[in-house]
Amino acid sequence: MNSVLAHRPIQALPDQLISQIAAGEVVERPSAVVKELLENALDAGATQITVRLEEGGVKRIAITDNGRGIAPEQLPLALARHATSKIASLTDLENVATLGFRGEALASIAAVAAVTVTSRTADAPHAWEIVGSHHGTVAPSSGAQGTTIDVQDLYFNTPARRKFLKSEQTEYGHCAEVVRRIALARPDVAFSLSHNGRTIDQWNVCAMAKRSAHILGNDFAEARLPIDESAGPLRVHGFAGLPTASKARADGQFFYVNGRYVRDKLLVHAVRAAYQDVLHGDRFPSYVLALDLDPALVDVNVHPSKIEVRFRDSRSVHQFVFHAVQRALALTSATNFGTAPAPLPAADVNGGANGANTANAANPGSWRREHEQTTFGAQLATGYPATFSPSPYASANRHDGAGVAQTTNSYGALFAAGAPVTPYSAPAQGMSSDEFPLGFALAQLHGIYILAQNTKGLVLVDMHAAHERILYEQIKNALDARADGHDMQVQSLLIPVTFYADAVEVGTAQENQETLKALGFDIAALSPTTLAVRSVPTLLKNADAQTLARDVLRDVREFGGSRVLVERRNELLGTLACHTAVRANRILSVPEMNALLRQMESTERADQCNHGRPTWVQLEISALDKLFLRGQ
Repeated sequence: MNSVLAHRPIQALPDQLISQIAAGEVVERPSAVVKELLENALDAGATQITVRLEEGGVKRIAITDNGRGIAPEQLPLALARHATSKIASLTDLENVATLGFRGEALASIAAVAAVTVTSRTADAPHAWEIVGSHHGTVAPSSGAQGTTIDVQDLYFNTPARRKFLKSEQTEYGHCAEVVRRIALARPDVAFSLSHNGRTIDQWNVCAMAKRSAHILGNDFAEARLPIDESAGPLRVHGFAGLPTASKARADGQFFYVNGRYVRDKLLVHAVRAAYQDVLHGDRFPSYVLALDLDPALVDVNVHPSKIEVRFRDSRSVHQFVFHAVQRALALTSATNFGTAPAPLPAADVNGGANGANTANAANPGSWRREHEQTTFGAQLATGYPATFSPSPYASANRHDGAGVAQTTNSYGALFAAGAPVTPYSAPAQGMSSDEFPLGFALAQLHGIYILAQNTKGLVLVDMHAAHERILYEQIKNALDARADGHDMQVQSLLIPVTFYADAVEVGTAQENQETLKALGFDIAALSPTTLAVRSVPTLLKNADAQTLARDVLRDVREFGGSRVLVERRNELLGTLACHTAVRANRILSVPEMNALLRQMESTERADQCNHGRPTWVQLEISALDKLFLRGQ
């Protein structure tokens, strides 16, 4: 066999074989056909598209649109290789503004399937159709304005390719996913999807918020943040899911560049980096984001399926997307939105299975109960009066089921300058309920949760998770300030904390003194088996110095000093904050609880702890009424 190939002369391949080879790249499976045909329909200006599939798209794929249509004299060219109306020069190729542009999709599809194209333009008296290939005859037909492309018996003439296809349900799933992706990007277009004669999905023209809710579900719709930012020629818009709605898989991530769905590593990294403060470990955020920019600034002709792109200024694009998403996540605190990160509907408060946030709040995890107690009051920011009477909480009550008997203004008076107030003191002048959206503390539950009252109802706060987030942000800001040339506040220990260390820990401390000092630690070797902690960051002064030192040395040893300060910094800060935060079973006074609530309101990303779990949830009065069957 090899000898025959060695003596075979060079020869031009026949057109049919060329098209079948090209089809190997373009027509990977039925879903690839659906993608190419949907993109052609959108490029033709369609506002209504119908997708009909049979047997997972292997037996039939028929897509009908109401676009501009194709003139009868151009129908043969539509099925010819490298024929297109979308580009005519290198300049056009470098400024691609359409989804398709290569002019090879229909020819490739026609090489491995039976294709019929029926089309009618606005000025034509009737439709026209062509069957088979560009050699087919154009004949009159019936149909409304637009185009129908009917693809049947995929791979009928290449049985080897057909053997590699999966089950009908699997192939249908891939086709449906393509339709969902494209429909998600174009809420201004109506889509209909049917399989084996049964309508599966139908999306009417609507706003992006509604389209994304229809396609991604209510879980995403109820836990997302809007994004719309512009800078020069760049604009990013869409929705970013809250960290509390993260998933175990990355199947809820949709990114579009000039309307084209892409899986670009640069963009994925930019978004992932924006979530690094609020989402650690193996969890994945959900998002629907669209990047619009001048077509000349992005090359879409770098991948056979156009799933990847190359930006002319990749760094600028990365930083723009990163900062846009990061800013949106930073604005999720109560101060900015005045509501919980994912408010619980009334129907979800009775039983953990129905409400993810209920489950999160009700299961703090045994690890939080195992922490040792630490002094909390000294760790709180100053500026909040601590000498006031908590008596208003005991006397507050409701009337006629309509809401809170005493307004938040009454509780706000507790923070007015001067002496403690009584339950009946006049409210502070100009005090708005929006000033303290997390309300004021009522009590502490099981040494784990803070119960607070605001104008909407009851607020439940996981005090360890909330304080952990506050400390994390404070430590991070201190490190950022040090990088800008400001001194980090360090607490020297009156009596250094000494502990036994193995040779590796001692060596790590000796070799990474600069890194340790950059983090605010002074850890010195007293002997081959003893380390002494002489100073720690002031923010961490109440934590166990030995535990902190071991954690820092472990990360420095595992990842190296430079990586800990750059790539692994957030993970390390999360560990330090967790060790320092107020522990479960630590009894807090009412002033301490209120001080924690005020700090939450002024801290970025305070809605989630460093692991992406919620720090607080809201139970509205209507939800409580439903629990007690009030008004029924």
